Amino acid sequence: MFTRILPSTRALALPAFASQPAARLVLRAARWSTPPKSLLATISKETSLAAGGEDEKRPSAIASRLPHPQDVVAPQRFREFELDGRVFVVTGGARGLGLALAEVLVEAGGNVYCLDRAEQPEKHFWQTRDELAHHFRGTLVYRQVDVTHAEQLDQVIAEIADKHQRMDGLIANAGIQWVQPALEYEAAKVPEMYNVNCGGVFLSARACAKQMIKYGIPGSIVLVGSMSGLNANKGFTSVHYNASKAGVIQMGRSLAMEWGQIVSGKSIRVNVLCPGNILTPMVQNDFRNDPSLRAKWEAANMMGRISETKEYRGAALFMLSDASSFMTASHLVIDGGYTAW
Repeated sequence: MFTRILPSTRALALPAFASQPAARLVLRAARWSTPPKSLLATISKETSLAAGGEDEKRPSAIASRLPHPQDVVAPQRFREFELDGRVFVVTGGARGLGLALAEVLVEAGGNVYCLDRAEQPEKHFWQTRDELAHHFRGTLVYRQVDVTHAEQLDQVIAEIADKHQRMDGLIANAGIQWVQPALEYEAAKVPEMYNVNCGGVFLSARACAKQMIKYGIPGSIVLVGSMSGLNANKGFTSVHYNASKAGVIQMGRSLAMEWGQIVSGKSIRVNVLCPGNILTPMVQNDFRNDPSLRAKWEAANMMGRISETKEYRGAALFMLSDASSFMTASHLVIDGGYTAW
């Protein structure tokens, strides 16, 4: 009966030949990950018993050199999700969904820049920034910018990339909404809707991609679409919002194709996050304008409720981290089953 010497904290008796050079090499090679097969040794349990008289219950030499996982402050678990030192831009990041997604990137170690058109964000943004700074290594910074102003957007994103000498990711979340029946839809609102929801998303993605290429970073871009780009929401009369979000989904596929091997043969990955109904300030305003709308939306999905911004944090972290390294040109729908009926 034979037992392998493995990097484990379980007690193993040392063989009689443990002092020999070959055995010492095996012991030095042991780490938390499994060593090469050529370095795996087998020992006879009978030989072990003969050496010590009985199987001694004490840690092996390997185990005595390695800390127990519970004694390590930050063990390397799920390291694919770590964003230490990486740089991200989140448009529409002053509040709501954008701020919630920015928050999780900071918690994972990222340096996150929230861009929005307001001169200053609301008080909640600063409270969130201060709380994150107290607990995490990542940073949260606010910059004023209008995503429809290409020159200003390019300049701000270039400044961010130059400061850190890198650009790793983008969440293109900035968007607007105008709810009105199609026959009454104000003509001036039509180009405005597409200019922000499609044009602003494209300009943001392009600006970040330029910096990724400049600094040789095969980054990840997440465009925020909507389930509204896949269906017609019950009782929601906003034809151009829906159409603009459908455009974002197709934009994600097209950009992913163009940038599939653009960074010295490596890709800038582009995917689309399609949320369902969320309790954001914009949606709460919809409920105030139409008190019956909330009940309609709650009844329209399989879970019978409206989602919260925090329920999209995990998806954003997955899409922007190495955990999704083979994912591009996809759209991820998180809608409580709304579009599955």
